[in-house]
Amino acid sequence: MKKSIFVKAALVLSLGLSSLGFSALAYADDDKKYRWRLAETWGPNFPIFGDTTKNMAKMVKEMSNGRLTIRIDSSNKHKSALGIFDFVKSGQYQMGHSASYYWKGKDFNTMFFTTVPFGMIASEQHAWFYYGGGMELMKKVYDQYGILSYPGGNTGNQMGGWFKKEINSLEDLKGLKMRIPGFAGEVLAKLGAKPTNIPSGELYTALERNTIDALEWVGPSLDLRMGFHKIAPYYYTGWHEPGTELQFMINEKAYNTLPKDLQKILTVAMKAAAYDMYAQSMHVSGVNLATLKKDYPNVKMRSFPKSVMNALKKTNDELLAEFAAKDPMTAEILKSLNDYKKQIRAWTNLSDRAYLDNFDEK
Repeated sequence: MKKSIFVKAALVLSLGLSSLGFSALAYADDDKKYRWRLAETWGPNFPIFGDTTKNMAKMVKEMSNGRLTIRIDSSNKHKSALGIFDFVKSGQYQMGHSASYYWKGKDFNTMFFTTVPFGMIASEQHAWFYYGGGMELMKKVYDQYGILSYPGGNTGNQMGGWFKKEINSLEDLKGLKMRIPGFAGEVLAKLGAKPTNIPSGELYTALERNTIDALEWVGPSLDLRMGFHKIAPYYYTGWHEPGTELQFMINEKAYNTLPKDLQKILTVAMKAAAYDMYAQSMHVSGVNLATLKKDYPNVKMRSFPKSVMNALKKTNDELLAEFAAKDPMTAEILKSLNDYKKQIRAWTNLSDRAYLDNFDEK
């Protein structure tokens, strides 16, 4: 009799808590520990990019009071810098951190969520992601693979790369062996260059041994420590990655095993860490650019000639149109990007560009 009364009382209490938005079962598992692993493209202690994953994992651990911890495996551990997509898709790792355009060979539409040549700058891109439909489109693409994808930190506008020889015309691009990922490689190939993608740890050696003639990496924030300026003296401004967004990827099945509060903690930590990376990238780029100018005066800062830029833009637009004609999903994403860029760029021009043009402190 007493047991029956206790069971009824417990049931009433459970129903009462449920009506208030609480789950008795969830509270029963409140102390359960979740141990995840994250695979990243970057090597151990890689600055800025690696700081982002560490910041995210630290916030998750602290906010969850240790209920969710995330171990980070760098490329030296898992031995596949460009294999993060497959790691997360298969569930071998619950999470990954990389750049979406590395998977364009698997699904062309993934690259739009990192950056495209002549696309939006970081502030415009963030607005598109969170308020212009970008997140919804990214979900539509990654849902096919059982992966959840989130913005994972932006480098800002990237430099056009380090070149051993000056680029004066389109002829100088013909036969040029250049490390460059994403859609920019497609554009350069159409103009006669020979693009390739090489992991970061092999870049200096490839440039030194003439395996490649030029490369792009990021910008002053990360390029200076790589030593490229010792081999290739021409440093060009960008066109190919105006706002390069990295990505956090999560295996959807693993995510669904987490209690709702831990899901929320994880998404908040990813967003905070991603924004911090953008701020850090801006800061370090400014510091390192000053160092570059002071300590390495032989580095020649250049912008590509107008004729080269026009050819790059024309080729980029033609190639994107060809891909869009073949795939409705590509067409949908490209329309969203172009429509949003047209709208938001009017404000960028009236605000940031006008301010900088009118009050430019050299």
